[in-house]
Parts: sequence; C-alpha cells; structure tokens
Amino acid sequence: MGSDSDWRVMSDASQALTDFGVPHEVEVVSAHRTPDKLVAYGREARGRGIRVIIAGAGGAAHLPGMLASVTALPVIGVPVPLATLDGLDSLLSIVQMPAGIPVATVSIGGARNAGLLAVRMLGIADPAYADAIEAYARELEGVVEEKNRRLKEAL
Repeated sequence: MGSDSDWRVMSDASQALTDFGVPHEVEVVSAHRTPDKLVAYGREARGRGIRVIIAGAGGAAHLPGMLASVTALPVIGVPVPLATLDGLDSLLSIVQMPAGIPVATVSIGGARNAGLLAVRMLGIADPAYADAIEAYARELEGVVEEKNRRLKEAL
C-alpha cells in the first residue's frame, strides 16, 4: 500500500488471501515518499519467494506501475478511492501503463477481487489453489440460487 490509510480497502485483499490459506505480507511502500524502499522491495520480492504483488494506491497511484517496472512478478493494481474524484484518478493512473509495463487492474476499491485474482494466478502452478477457487465458485452459485429462491418466495 502507498499509505496505511489504504488498509481500509486493502484489508479485503488480505482477507481473501487468508481465506484461501495463502501466506502473504502487508507493507507500506510509497512510490513518492520512499522510492528507494519501493525499488528494493520490487527487485527483491521474487528472490524472497513472493509470486504475485497486489499494490493498492490512491490519487496519482504510481505504486503498482513502479513496482511492475522493477520486477518480473505479476502486479495487480487496486485503485483506492480518496475523497477527491472517488478513485477515478487512481483507476486511470493504474490502468494507463506504458507498453511493456503491464499491471492487471481491478475495480476501484476492488481489493477482494485482487486477492481472488492472485489466488487464481497461484493456481496455475498449485492445483490446491485452483481446486479451492473452483469450490469457491460453486459456493457463489449456491448463494445466487438461494437469493433467487428467497426473491421468488417474497413475490
């Protein structure tokens, strides 16, 4: 995260990873206030065993792109909404990466989906994560069917 204030959104990514048993870390790394830390974090992440980076940022939102520029790991950007522009500025900053610096981007405030996308990415190499995501999808189907049943009973 670019700031500890982003935790109100980014905690959803952490919870999704926890729900699927994915070990992870949480770190405040500012693209603007701690650029040396950002570069070191991005360059060392792969060597430390990290396989996907989820980077949430608000405002100018340079964190995801800057991390993507210094690592070969996939980076998922989460636009964090702020009081000004409701996160549209963050979304546009993250999604408009130059050629050669890809950042997967979820919706404004979509940290849970970022966590789920990371689990899907990990599932490419780890069948246990893929199986867990498939089971989760079946659970979602059940939730929708239950909502449909309740709606029809209420009519």
